[in-house]
Amino acid sequence: MRSPRPHRLALLTLFTVGLSGSALAEGTGSATSFLDNFDTLDTSVWYVSDGWNNGAHQNCTWSKNQVRVENGIAELTFQEGKLGERNYTCGEIQTRKRFGYGTYEARIKTADGSGLNSAFFTYIGPADKKPHDEIDFEVLGKNTAKVQINQYVSAKGGNEKLADVPGGANQGFNDYAFVWEKERIRYYVNGELVHEVTDPAKIPTNPQKIFFSLWGTDTLTDWMGTFAYKGPATMQIDRIAFTAPGGDCQFAESVACRTN
Repeated sequence: MRSPRPHRLALLTLFTVGLSGSALAEGTGSATSFLDNFDTLDTSVWYVSDGWNNGAHQNCTWSKNQVRVENGIAELTFQEGKLGERNYTCGEIQTRKRFGYGTYEARIKTADGSGLNSAFFTYIGPADKKPHDEIDFEVLGKNTAKVQINQYVSAKGGNEKLADVPGGANQGFNDYAFVWEKERIRYYVNGELVHEVTDPAKIPTNPQKIFFSLWGTDTLTDWMGTFAYKGPATMQIDRIAFTAPGGDCQFAESVACRTN
């Protein structure tokens, strides 16, 4: 599989434009455990991307209007509508703080549609005065039976793996988790271990921000499929948790209940 990361590499410069200096400076240390069930969108925790895109490959502009919380669910939407240089708008949120080793867990229902990407990932990069490190779960709307797993270390990727999502990532909520340790990363789907990384060269070391995003492309067809707009699409997030190493698990189904 080809390495599909121009959109993340574009963040290295575009974050400098998209975020204020104060936002970039926040959360320079590794944060402690937290659980968000999205009763509200706490803007002291989350920064909402708004008013820019990540490069020519992305066919939508990030918009705060495509992010909302309703009935305990955070929703990111993709829809037609001219904004900036793009004919579509899309949604993204990111934590203001950075998180290091620990257990990351999200309960998500993804969007479907060729050319769309529903992503749960961690990222840090040169705009934060750090190397580009990243850990990914990405569901491509062209095939919602699979989730793509990947890591970047100092901007080097090429570690893509596909894991099954039984029943389909777009048909209901599924649990995605990774346990990030100094010596390994373990990836889980619905509590089942689906991949393990032990090569030190493939394990990030820098604390990162947590992101959720839904975006589209007209150009990355080999990776994401040919884009064909069929109406608004939605990615839903029911829960996000970070559990620090050795910390108490924060909900009954948590992977941390077994691994900490």
